Amino acid sequence: MSAAGKIDSGKLARELVTPEGVDLRIVLADAGERISAFLLDVLFIVLMLVALTLGMLGAALATGFVAAEFFGIIWILGFFFLRVFYFTAFEVTPRAATWGKRIVGIRVASRDGGALTADAIFARNAMRELELFLPLSFLVAQKEVVDAWIYLLATVWCGVFVLFPLFNRDRLRIGDIVAGTWVVRVPKRLLGRDLLDRPESSQLTFTKEQVDAYGIKELSVLEDVLRHGHAETIHAVAGRIRHKIGMAHDRSLDGEFLQAYYKALRARLETRMLFGRRKADKFDKTP
Repeated sequence: MSAAGKIDSGKLARELVTPEGVDLRIVLADAGERISAFLLDVLFIVLMLVALTLGMLGAALATGFVAAEFFGIIWILGFFFLRVFYFTAFEVTPRAATWGKRIVGIRVASRDGGALTADAIFARNAMRELELFLPLSFLVAQKEVVDAWIYLLATVWCGVFVLFPLFNRDRLRIGDIVAGTWVVRVPKRLLGRDLLDRPESSQLTFTKEQVDAYGIKELSVLEDVLRHGHAETIHAVAGRIRHKIGMAHDRSLDGEFLQAYYKALRARLETRMLFGRRKADKFDKTP
């Protein structure tokens, strides 16, 4: 990474403490990355709209334009759902990223370190209508319909909301402030299976009771810790797990300990799920 890149990452580095008390040390997406992702998403929306248009024209031609009004209504509804729900549908998934964000390497995250909720995703994307699409609709309207002062107001409106992330240190949109979210860079990550395939010199073994201390939620957090590889975080998490499962005097290296426990926990959870028993988290008392 260049010196400029390091400085930029330092300015945008933030602590993201999960409810379990784990600091995952994230880096916020900069303005260029967010704009690039948005423009890519607009391109994908336009391409899907073109495909929908061609499909409706083809259907209309096939029926001799008998049901042209019906196909026109379908086109309008398709355009509405693409504009309103494209971002929401992608960001509500576990990856929390649209196609554009995935290409750029960024995603949406909750600012409080908790799980990203559907309500937050809906709120941040509903605000985009007020921030961008509503004023744009005035700008593209015919001059006979919209007065000049409304054009000016819409232009200023777009400018304020589009440039808003440049004037706050966390690069937040109005939608992010309302929803309690921010957009972060996705670190280059190994797949879960690659974590299992990492070589380890430790021969640690764990009892059934020790492995059953945690569930799927904690496994996900532990995977993030191992992927990020931050030494202080690994040390803190290893100490917390050792204390909880009664291995406070274990002398293995923290990284080796977490790697061994990750493998044991994942294997245990996969075995339980084969028998239809799903342990959600450490508070789940499912036998």
